[in-house]
Amino acid sequence: MTFVKKAILASAAVAVVASAAQARDQIKIVGSSTVYPFSSYVAEELGATTSYPTPVVESTGSGGGMKLFCAGNGMETPDITNASRAMKDKEFALCAQNGVTDITGAMIGYDGIAFAQFSGNADMELTRKQLFLAVAEMIPMDGKLVPNPYKKWSDIDASLPNRDIIIYGPPTSSGTRDAFEELVMQKASAKDETYKAAAMAAGKKKFKGYHTIRQDGVYVPAGENDNLIVQKLERNKDAFGIFGYSFLEENADKVKASKIDGKLPTPETIADASYPVSRSLFFYIKNSHMDKVPAMKKYVELFMSDKMIAEDGVLKTIGLIPLASDLRKKIQGSVTSYTNLTAEVVK
Repeated sequence: MTFVKKAILASAAVAVVASAAQARDQIKIVGSSTVYPFSSYVAEELGATTSYPTPVVESTGSGGGMKLFCAGNGMETPDITNASRAMKDKEFALCAQNGVTDITGAMIGYDGIAFAQFSGNADMELTRKQLFLAVAEMIPMDGKLVPNPYKKWSDIDASLPNRDIIIYGPPTSSGTRDAFEELVMQKASAKDETYKAAAMAAGKKKFKGYHTIRQDGVYVPAGENDNLIVQKLERNKDAFGIFGYSFLEENADKVKASKIDGKLPTPETIADASYPVSRSLFFYIKNSHMDKVPAMKKYVELFMSDKMIAEDGVLKTIGLIPLASDLRKKIQGSVTSYTNLTAEVVK
């Protein structure tokens, strides 16, 4: 055999080994702590019912997951990221900048954001405006914005308890926090002329609402593990926590939700959006990894199956609020045909 032939065969062997090293059996999933229980259940089911290994699912928060997912197409990057809100324009742009252009988005159902406390406390009802005034960094007084002075709920409204305001909530990397800022803070302040005037004076062309959360110790970022917030509420009975409905249902013996604008979070009020802090849940698929991670197709099909996400699906038993049947079928078809996500449908 000539030297040239040997060199060619050696190069081919190296290429085969490199290709095999790039491929892997185990799916890598990151993202939302709210979607984590549902994703983990599907992962465990995949491992138990197929020859594929159980996927690795990490709770990094929706924002943190998007950063990892959009970092590139290399096999060291995640295959799937979970999100408790839709992908943002800037995340879609980051993906495109790094060559991640073949993405399929899957909406799996709904969730409500609970504002909860220790189950042994008296019930407490709030409006979105009262909740906003408890957490906003700046509030309007006499036509000006001032640092939030409220330390007790009764400072906001005399009808509320004379009880310290202490709120354990999600960090900035969390989709739950993004949704809370949009659905509570922006909605409560969008028509306030003092905030609008301040935004216009700062050079903003549009004002959708104020959403800066106070940093004086009243609102305490409590990490991506919502179960830790539940534990904190058991220890500090004056405190409230912000987390997804599934964690409320899972810990119904320990914590209870407050009504917001007269509605409690229930499967019915979340599904029909009468509970004002309701949102959709998603996962996003990196289609460029499909050939090198064969388990992805089976995982996606299992997650989107009626067995998991239909009205009588397994995930409903752990807190997922199912989609309406016609919408679910439409989304199932789009996802399992791996329809490419476009800028027009990104939030």
